[in-house]
Formats: sequence, structure tokens, C-alpha cells
Amino acid sequence: MSSQSTSFKSLEDLRAACLDLPAGSDAAASAVAKRQDSLTKPPGSLGRLETIAAWLGRWQGRDMPKLDAVKVFVFAGNHGVTAQGVSAYPSEVTVQMVANFAGGGAAINQLARIAGAGLDVIPLDLDRPTGDFTQVPAMDEQAFLAAVSAGYDAVTKDLDLVCFGEMGIGNTTPAAAISTALFGGGAEKWTGRGTGVDDAGLKRKLVAIEAGLKRHTDSLSDPLKIAAALGGRELAAIFGATLAARRNNVPVLLDGFVCTAAAAPLARLHPTGLAHTIAAHVSAEAGHRRLLEALGLPPLLDLGMRLGEGSGACLAVNIVRSALECHARMASFAEAGVSEK
Repeated sequence: MSSQSTSFKSLEDLRAACLDLPAGSDAAASAVAKRQDSLTKPPGSLGRLETIAAWLGRWQGRDMPKLDAVKVFVFAGNHGVTAQGVSAYPSEVTVQMVANFAGGGAAINQLARIAGAGLDVIPLDLDRPTGDFTQVPAMDEQAFLAAVSAGYDAVTKDLDLVCFGEMGIGNTTPAAAISTALFGGGAEKWTGRGTGVDDAGLKRKLVAIEAGLKRHTDSLSDPLKIAAALGGRELAAIFGATLAARRNNVPVLLDGFVCTAAAAPLARLHPTGLAHTIAAHVSAEAGHRRLLEALGLPPLLDLGMRLGEGSGACLAVNIVRSALECHARMASFAEAGVSEK
């Protein structure tokens, strides 16, 4: 994908979009909740399935939500910080896995098919890794804006639900760096083994993150500058896609640690920046549970997954579909002739 065409011309242009977010439809959410209370079950007995239905209604603006157009977006990027030995796999695996997605051989291909979701894989300048953030910013302003815009432009108003995922060797290091910069507590709190680095590899990750934080001290007060200096193209694209989904009234299922870290700056820029998202699962990567807690996003699933690719988010589509089927097809007490309490 070309990095020449951008929707956002400056960080301030992007910041303005992040501060101007629709609130969703209270009326639709209330209508969904009212119907839930009329269905043949004790009130609240379907637990989060009921709140998921109301969440869909709020962000779609419909008292009878729909899931006709569900899509998974997987953004792929390469990272200069892999030069610091932070990954168990070489960078060429990113390109190889993108080819595997195209051939239908990855986990996400199977999960998208069974969930009735379309799959778009968007590679972002894979032949041009980001800068090594221990030495230079991962992206300058224009490269960052181009990646954000690629994600933003992918999400259209006609979608009913989207899942975001990523592919990028080494990208748990930028994710941990962004989490540390946004929420503090030191790199050890947020850094895990990613694709399976040994103790020496984990130490290299920690050293690289601390070096990046020290080098980019001047950027650490601004969530957008943090995302540019310490992130990656696929993370920036997920940020842009999350922003576009909010502005287009499309609900979002977030995947694992990298995806959540990519979206997290929006929560620091706007107090309800991630209200249109649900955390699909909590991954086995060390920092993800802490990050979800910091963002106030309770996960739907806890299956020990740590693959990325949008796999956990796509799996949760089946739960969202189940919530909608109960909402749409259950009988009310009056319709079924069942006595109420």
C-alpha cells in the first residue's frame, strides 16, 4: 500500500478528529434493553449477551441491530527494532504469513469463515521496516499519518461489526513500549515473551523498550507522538481504523495485546474513546490483562490465545451473533403466553 496519500494532513488534524466523537444512540440502547426485559427469561439472566445486544444497538443506532456485514481487517507491518534481537522469528516471516493469509492457510482464514466474516489483509510497506525506536522515531509524522489514514480509510459506514488484527514480527515490543509510555509502571509490567523468546530475548526486549522511552522522552506527554515514536505501521493503522469505526458508528471487537495497545491512545485522547469497542479476549501475553484493566475493558474470552491475526476477535463474533439471535428471535412473555414474575 502506498504511503503517499493521507486523509490526515497533520497531527493536529488527527487530534481534532479524535476529540470529535459521536456518543452513540441512547434511544436505541434503551429500546434494546427494554425488549430484553420483555423476553422469556428472568431479567439479566443472559448476562453479557444482553449488554452486547444493547452495545450493538447503541453503536449501530438501531433498536434491532444486524450483523449482515462483518469484516476482519488484518494490518501487517515490519519493525526496525527487531535489529535488537527482540523476536524469536526473522522479519521475513511477516511477508510469508501475508502470503499464507492470501492462500487461506492461516488460523484467521478458518475463524473468519466459520464466523461468517469477510477478511481483508492490508500490508503496509513491508519492504520498508519502521525505524529502530532505540535510535530514531519508528515513524516520522508523515509516515505515521499515512499508516493511520490507511486504517481509517479501510472502515466504511456500511459495515455492521469489525474485528481488527495484526501481523508483524517483533510487534509485541512496540505494544509494550506504547503501554509503558501511556500508563507507566516500567517496562517489566508490560513486557512478555511474544512469540516465545528465551530469557535473554526477554532481557533484550526490556533493554530496547527502556532505551526507546529514554530517547523519546519529549514525546511521552502526547499519545499521538507516543504512537509515532514507539509504534509501527500496523499499530497506527489499527488506531486509524478504530477511530474511523467510531466516527462511522461501527462497533469494534478488539483482538489481543498488540491490537489493544494500538487502540489505547484513543482512550487517552478522549474519555470515552474506546466505548464502541469490546475486548474480545484476554491473551496469554503478559501485559494484556493489565492493559485491559487500565482501559476498563473486561474481556469476553480467556482461552490462553496469543496468536494475533485478529483470531480472538474473530472467535468472539460467534458470541455477538448469539447475543443478537437471542435478542431478535426469543419470544416475549406476552407472545409465548408465559406468566411473568
